[in-house]
Amino acid sequence: MIVRSRSPLRLGLAGGGTDVSPYSDQFGGYVLNVTINLYAHCTIELLDNPTVVFDAQDMGQSWTGRADYPLPLVDVLVLHKAVYNRIMRQFNSQQTIGLRMVTRSDAPPGSGLGSSSSMVVAMLAAYKQLLSLPLDEYDMAHLAYEIERVDCAMAGGKQDQYAATFGGFNFMEFNANDLVVVNPLRVHRHIEIELHSRMMLYFTGISRESARIIEEQVESANYFNLGNDSLMAMHEIKQTALQIKECLLKGDLNAISQIIHAAWDAKKRTSLAITNSHIDLVANTALAAGAYALKVSGAGGGGFMMILADSCAHMHIEKALSGLGGYVQKFQFTHEGAESWLVI
Repeated sequence: MIVRSRSPLRLGLAGGGTDVSPYSDQFGGYVLNVTINLYAHCTIELLDNPTVVFDAQDMGQSWTGRADYPLPLVDVLVLHKAVYNRIMRQFNSQQTIGLRMVTRSDAPPGSGLGSSSSMVVAMLAAYKQLLSLPLDEYDMAHLAYEIERVDCAMAGGKQDQYAATFGGFNFMEFNANDLVVVNPLRVHRHIEIELHSRMMLYFTGISRESARIIEEQVESANYFNLGNDSLMAMHEIKQTALQIKECLLKGDLNAISQIIHAAWDAKKRTSLAITNSHIDLVANTALAAGAYALKVSGAGGGGFMMILADSCAHMHIEKALSGLGGYVQKFQFTHEGAESWLVI
């Protein structure tokens, strides 16, 4: 038997970082994001022997071992092993399965598009198809979150798992006790098309480790010091998610550019690792070439940059950025979340 799955990557439009504990536990977080047609892909093939093979083609890493429980979470492909362990424990009575899993992502590691979480969701979707698991969207997203943040102790938030599972434009609410509410947004087609026509996605050429940046943000925010500037910046970022949601539903795209510009300034106040000299050069070059606003997607420090500009200025901006070591990534918005199917 062979099954395949895919889950979309996401663009964070507003509120990123407020989905991270302890901020979301103490103050509640709001995030607005949308999925795009870049995906994490997974294929599982059952083997007739007690062997587990993981092959992450995009990372150039592979692991082969006996189908034991639990697989040790060391060396390479820890997430692949952690997903296997959780599935065997929670859904298969610790009875191991021999299989070969092949994965790949359409975006490079450290892209800021939630690629790691999307890969976990894609793997879970494949197991769901393989074993007919009773998981709805909330179940799968929460399970992906637990595997990353609890089983693997990786720092980070919750929005990526829910975006990859649900798909589309979503306004998400994050509260204490892992309470998450996903509100799908019905954005008018003409507004969606115009937003896309104004948006560019530029890879800065720098991959970054989001967990380290998030840990620094949490430390610098000092949630028990209510006068801390980093914490005040987080409150501002949270409000931009509400503001952009309203503007998006009304079609006020000019206001969205202004809010994203202000949110980027606030984001830089949450950690010294959000930007660097190269990101500043890319940002200043894009703005000088006609961009309205921009922000780094994800935790910051590198990865993809979302640039807003009139459609007529896109080629001029791309030309201005051509010598800075990155590239413009073509994309479309998508409305589907994680999908899986049986290969016949």
